[in-house]
Amino acid sequence: MVDEIFLLTLSWGILLLFVWAFRTLPAEGWQILACLPGRKRPDGTWNGINLTYYGLFNALAYVIAVAIFMLIIGSLGIAPSAALTVILPILVIGMGASRYIARLVEKKPSTFSVGAASFVGIVIAPWTILLVNMTLGKWWLFHFPMLETLAAMLIAYAFGEGIGRLACISFGCCYGKPLSECHALIQKIFRRRHFVFQGRIKKIHYADRLEGRPVVPVQALTAVLYTGAGILSFYLFLKGFSSAALLLVLLVTQSWRFVSEFLRADYRGQSRVSAYQIMSLLAMGYILILMFAYAQPQRVAPALMKGFQLLWDPGLIIFLLVLGIVSFVYAGKSEVTNCTIDIHVVEKKT
Repeated sequence: MVDEIFLLTLSWGILLLFVWAFRTLPAEGWQILACLPGRKRPDGTWNGINLTYYGLFNALAYVIAVAIFMLIIGSLGIAPSAALTVILPILVIGMGASRYIARLVEKKPSTFSVGAASFVGIVIAPWTILLVNMTLGKWWLFHFPMLETLAAMLIAYAFGEGIGRLACISFGCCYGKPLSECHALIQKIFRRRHFVFQGRIKKIHYADRLEGRPVVPVQALTAVLYTGAGILSFYLFLKGFSSAALLLVLLVTQSWRFVSEFLRADYRGQSRVSAYQIMSLLAMGYILILMFAYAQPQRVAPALMKGFQLLWDPGLIIFLLVLGIVSFVYAGKSEVTNCTIDIHVVEKKT
């Protein structure tokens, strides 16, 4: 019953977070988290640096995704120090890819793309696993089973991107089409379950002037589908069906990425089928080929309590804290907004 209790508790926690976030984050006050003074101006005011909730939710997503991966890998008896050797390079390369591929596709200097990061991560993951097994694994006497490790990575990714979509809601990016421009069936489905974004500095306003208009809640749909697929796949994995878990989370996440692009209004390139949609199809085909190549019964029975014991490691906790700070700084410093800060004395309180 440990597996069921944990996953039910996790599901309820995510559900409560989503209920709050979907109602709250489209509002104007949930974009800028803090403003820090930078360079002082001749008139006594300061040029400010905006730190965003986008960065905060991205940091939360990274930390939860890595923690989930460590928990799953730990349930197979693999130590956190070994797990870091395979996940750390993927994180570093994926975070870089999220910015540079988005620049290449969208032709904008200050943007991120989770689709780009996930595609690059999926492509390099098997090779990273093989390289680590052939080098550090032989030296330190550990081994990553290919399909089980890929399943753990994709399950963690599903949780990470699902929760990370809250960042998009707060910033007003990755937004859906106006309901008025959608098919009648789409309008009927989302007549009462849509987003209305407020705030002139949200991307949905300065990019497409859609502030105050009902739009398809694409970010919410992605969040629910991805975390739901993550929970179901996690359960299958714990019951010994790692291939089924990998197949489920792969097909749900990448198929939805392809379909959801047709519901989005933000710029995704000039073509009707975007580069990110092509990446999702390639990713599915790539992993399916690997599944046939490495098809074999799951050799190690997962034990969730063993994963919790290995997760409770001071070094890993410090790593997750550092990861959260780094990802917040990387994604949270706004490059598309600015502010002016006037710092002065309140005379009545001196």
